[in-house]
Amino acid sequence: MAALDEPLKKILGGTTAKVLAEHLDLHTVGDLLHHYPRRYAERGELTRLADLPLDEHVTVVAQVADARVLTFNHGRGQRLEVTLTDGSGRLQLVFFGKGIHKPHKELLPGKRAMFAGKVSVFNRKLQLAHPEYQLLDRHVDGEAGEAGAVDAFANQLMPIYPACQQMASWKLAKAVDAVLPSAGDAVDPLPAALREGRALIPLPEALLKIHRPGSKADIADARSRLKWDEAFVLQVALARRRFAETQLPAVARAVTEGGILDAFDARLPFTLTDGQQKVSREIFGDLATEHPMHRLLQGEVGSGKAQPLDALVLTPGGFRPMGEMAPGTEVVVPNGEIALVDGVFPQGEREVWRLVLSDGSRIEADDEHLWIVGSRGTGERVLTTRELRADLLCPDGRPRWSIAPATPVDLEGGGDRPHDPYRLGLALGGEGAGERRVPDAYRNAPLKDRLAMVQGLMDAGGGPEGGAAVFRGAPAPLAGDLAWLVRSLGGCARITPVRDGACSVHVALPDGCPPFREGGVERAHPEAGDGFRRAVQAVEHVGRKPVQCISVAHPSRAYVTDHFTVTHNTMVALRAMLGVVDSGGQAAMLAPTEVLAQQHHRSVTEMMGELAEGGMLGGSDKGTKVVLLTGSMGVPARRQALLDLVTGEAGIVIGTHALIEDKVQFHDLGLVVVDEQHRFGVEQRDALRGKGNNSQGEKRTPHLLVMTATPIPRTVAMTVFGDLETSVLDQLPAGRSPIASHVVPAKDKPHFLARAWERVREEVAAGHQAYVVCPRIGDDEDEVAAKGGKKGAAGAKDAADTASSPEDIAEKRPPLAVLDIADQLAKGPLEGLRVAVLHGRMAPDDKDSVMRRFAAGELDVLVATTVIEVGVNVPNATAMVIMDADRFGVSQLHQLRGRVGRGSAPGLCLLVSEMPEASPARARLAAVAGTLDGFELSRIDLEQRREGDVLGQAQSGVRSSLRMLAVIEDEEVIAAAREEATAVVAADPELTGYPELRTALSALLDDEREQYLDKG
Repeated sequence: MAALDEPLKKILGGTTAKVLAEHLDLHTVGDLLHHYPRRYAERGELTRLADLPLDEHVTVVAQVADARVLTFNHGRGQRLEVTLTDGSGRLQLVFFGKGIHKPHKELLPGKRAMFAGKVSVFNRKLQLAHPEYQLLDRHVDGEAGEAGAVDAFANQLMPIYPACQQMASWKLAKAVDAVLPSAGDAVDPLPAALREGRALIPLPEALLKIHRPGSKADIADARSRLKWDEAFVLQVALARRRFAETQLPAVARAVTEGGILDAFDARLPFTLTDGQQKVSREIFGDLATEHPMHRLLQGEVGSGKAQPLDALVLTPGGFRPMGEMAPGTEVVVPNGEIALVDGVFPQGEREVWRLVLSDGSRIEADDEHLWIVGSRGTGERVLTTRELRADLLCPDGRPRWSIAPATPVDLEGGGDRPHDPYRLGLALGGEGAGERRVPDAYRNAPLKDRLAMVQGLMDAGGGPEGGAAVFRGAPAPLAGDLAWLVRSLGGCARITPVRDGACSVHVALPDGCPPFREGGVERAHPEAGDGFRRAVQAVEHVGRKPVQCISVAHPSRAYVTDHFTVTHNTMVALRAMLGVVDSGGQAAMLAPTEVLAQQHHRSVTEMMGELAEGGMLGGSDKGTKVVLLTGSMGVPARRQALLDLVTGEAGIVIGTHALIEDKVQFHDLGLVVVDEQHRFGVEQRDALRGKGNNSQGEKRTPHLLVMTATPIPRTVAMTVFGDLETSVLDQLPAGRSPIASHVVPAKDKPHFLARAWERVREEVAAGHQAYVVCPRIGDDEDEVAAKGGKKGAAGAKDAADTASSPEDIAEKRPPLAVLDIADQLAKGPLEGLRVAVLHGRMAPDDKDSVMRRFAAGELDVLVATTVIEVGVNVPNATAMVIMDADRFGVSQLHQLRGRVGRGSAPGLCLLVSEMPEASPARARLAAVAGTLDGFELSRIDLEQRREGDVLGQAQSGVRSSLRMLAVIEDEEVIAAAREEATAVVAADPELTGYPELRTALSALLDDEREQYLDKG
């Protein structure tokens, strides 16, 4: 047996070995040698007692002036108080319990010693609690001896190990001392050429220096070497998996011309953006190979294309703020049709830009927003704001791009219009109009009424000017209203300031819309040959603003924004699915909830139109069948869907976990698309990929496309490590809506929790609604699971942190439950409000009933589990209280928070926790409260939850193979290691020439982890 494989029991004895195994998962000498110090404490420079800083670690040399034992708690407890002096001041030491015996014998009045600890205050006196100390005996070695001892003690780098309540850091240090001689037997996995080329120290030397450094330089050398070990061995594992992927059989799904994909593209009225075309090329390039694609698409869900919350969107009732958009809102699309918003994606704060058009109108959007523009040479295209900025002007300095007007539509804002619009226009446009405005009811009116209002204004205050129509000397507000009306009719209006705040408005209207009723010109042209397009003259930087994007359920994916400007939104993954259908295969999209599956199915079928009705009356001869498969479908519909899949009648299936069931068989599954990756376990994704057998039973691994808008740590890690090929669609969404988030420390400050319930009552009193989220249901089935304890994840989490009894207590308490909390709230702080519960084990009809009542405003507060995490949209819900928030992952908290603040009112999210202020759990909650940026949160989560193993099955896993490597900070090391590993594996896939590397690989990757790499 190799020295590093020696069981710790043989070296340390049974008792210590048992504690290390049960609480820190350390079993062998090698395990303990790779249990690195978390940090190093420097006892620091000697400090005079008169100059002690509060809350800092100090080292002092002083003499014991007094020592006495006091009792407390009716004599059941004892503490030792020792008073020190160094001539400049006095300091008190305190020791409790069994810890008093040794210092009571040694710290006698008159004794000199060095003391190290953290300065605190008790009863207005400075003190050190349980300090480390070393006695100084000047009689033995004299002054020089004392000085040397002081220097050695004060300047020593003390390793602080990840510990647990049962095994303190200093005991771990002693255990490491016992096994450290075995470091010389460590097998070095790095090839000699790599070590020399990268100037890395040998592994045995690195282990000695990491545990017992003589200087900070020793620590840096050791860390650099050990990071390379982890990065290189892991990259070799990933490189071998990538190599193995190339050996797996998969059907090449090459793009077929003249098929359903081309027919779909022809339906789109505009070309794809450059970014979308680039991503499509990457995906289709992978699909055309005879080994399975394994690609991550970042940003597909609600990606980019955002506008500020105060931007306007045209609805049948007139313009409404972007911030008021919600699924189901009716909007006007550029061709004049009415469509529904089928997705709302708040994006937090982003940099915003302003398009300045040739008529003076201004529209704001983020850099990724899409615009339908045209130029003389290219026809109509879809470009992002960034692309417009980069290519704004022609060589002669003229604007390159212009935006066409939207088709004019009747509006109906619902207001009364008691006056004839033409006569009202005459009155408003006459002399002495002052600051009058066109009433909203006459702006959001049918076309004929809007035209009549324009004609009244123009007849009263306008006239012809060189073949054009001009309204002269209008007050600025009225000029703006007139320009708005003209643009709403498909015309063009340019406002020009003239004098004393007055403006002229140059008006051009399309055929059939004369600007005057009495005389004047029938039609006025803005510029010959330009029609009524407005040129994009400039793009100006505005600054950071809260933004969101919307998805419109219409084949054009377009809508009309400020000043009747046409804009656009689209979806890309569908094209990959259609390409596979063209090649004779089938594509499956796995969605995390029934709500999202239905949303995707509706969106896909609407975008495809008759192409989604293959084999049906009225369907296209190039079409295919698109079926939905969910757990709650009725038996006949489910049976038909299963039949369509096994016969190949259905080219596309969209569904939930129901797709994974054994009875679901495919004719020829060619592509699996996983939406919102973090909602699925690896085994579930693998089960669907395992259905890639064709009708003859031949094994064919389907291609895999994973889509995520909010990456979680493992996603980020795998992306950085390069196991998944990555496509980034435009820009990763930042965060959710502008929501105020606060941590509520329920144990430290109970009045904060009381205030939280008051805030909920205030929101309800203001006409809004609230969610209360709990980690557990609280029914009988739940109780049985809860009694099973949390030995796995929670135990390891405890082990990873320093011993802290309040954390242990908070961890061991069962999570708060929906049924309990709902009952307490209804009888307590929320008495009188309409409170209901919602959780996953309710009957489907009961769940639907509760959600319908909540959406209709018949309930005030919904106490729920994470069943509301995705797909629940109630714009009137403005407050969320998350109980035991520390029990949820960062990504989950981020998703939950996105349920509020979806309407025009601001959102409030309160994260309730009983964890102590200094705990990592509280730090994690503070990070969530501090930012709405989803990608930033994923980085924070990865840095804080280093236990999340990139190779392990649990997403927030228990034990990490990365003890030294920080995925975010060490990207350069990882990239270099990937390069080296790829070269090694390409030359020797089986690593026959690297026996030490093979040994390290087998230690890092047990069978389960190695399989996981393939499934990810």
